[in-house]
Amino acid sequence: MAEVSPYVELDRDAWAALASSTDGGLSVSELARLRGLGDALDPAEVHEVYRPLSDLLSLQVRHTGELHLATEHFLDRPRPERSPFVIGIGGSVAVGKSTTARLLRELLARWPQHPRVSLVTTDGFLWPNAELERRGLLDRKGFPDSYDRKSLLRFVMEVKSGVDEVSAPLYSHLRYDVTDLRLTLHRPDIVIVEGLNVLQPAGVRRDGRTGLAISDFFDFSLYVDASTSDIRRWYVERFLRLRMTAFRNPESYFRRYADLSAEQATDRAERLWDSINGPNLEANIRPTRARASLVLRKASDHAVRWVRLRKR
Repeated sequence: MAEVSPYVELDRDAWAALASSTDGGLSVSELARLRGLGDALDPAEVHEVYRPLSDLLSLQVRHTGELHLATEHFLDRPRPERSPFVIGIGGSVAVGKSTTARLLRELLARWPQHPRVSLVTTDGFLWPNAELERRGLLDRKGFPDSYDRKSLLRFVMEVKSGVDEVSAPLYSHLRYDVTDLRLTLHRPDIVIVEGLNVLQPAGVRRDGRTGLAISDFFDFSLYVDASTSDIRRWYVERFLRLRMTAFRNPESYFRRYADLSAEQATDRAERLWDSINGPNLEANIRPTRARASLVLRKASDHAVRWVRLRKR
């Protein structure tokens, strides 16, 4: 008897064969702008992995809009404008989810049916460092309790409710803190929400009732996956690259790491991973993988090797 599974699992070749004939290529300069540190993003990856994903998402956007209109017709209500299609992208630190989010924004915006695509990262909804320090959470930055979850939930609810203008706080990776700047969204067609814990389920309130989670408002969700050992290595490699680049900026929160030797920097990165990012991945992030609509699984070279799609 065949094994029953709620997923369709495809290797890279089978997935790539599903792409439409629509040109989804990016120039060398565009790829350089979108690529994150250590990512193996090249034209083949775009063509074989992300172009089929763009096709699928565009199809989802169209049919979700049609379902919305059919529902409004059934309810005999005036035809309102469709609310934005919301995509959530989760995964570990250093796994490449930010590159995935930037690339999808670029590809989806090329479709004439939905040219207005906004990208919001949940880093802006972290509590400011001063508040994290007051709460004793500065060493747990990125854990679920380090976010202003009420503000994040309110933001996603406003987006999905079709509010004309919605704004989100911005985060500075240079200063490692939330800024006073905000990103304003003006009725986008698609909103991509990227972050470590975007697929977290709703918590249970003190009265025993289950609250709402931001993932309740996603129309589609992705999880970028890889083995823990690979992600740990990528994290250390990225830390060493940053030591020679961004950490040397006098305004960088991590300026003190710029003068470490390679051996000292490696040791420090490994300890940061083992004490913060690794435990967060195992306790909070990876358990949400099964909640994603689609999983992109990467191999040790950072390239996506197979795709797992949840059956509808």
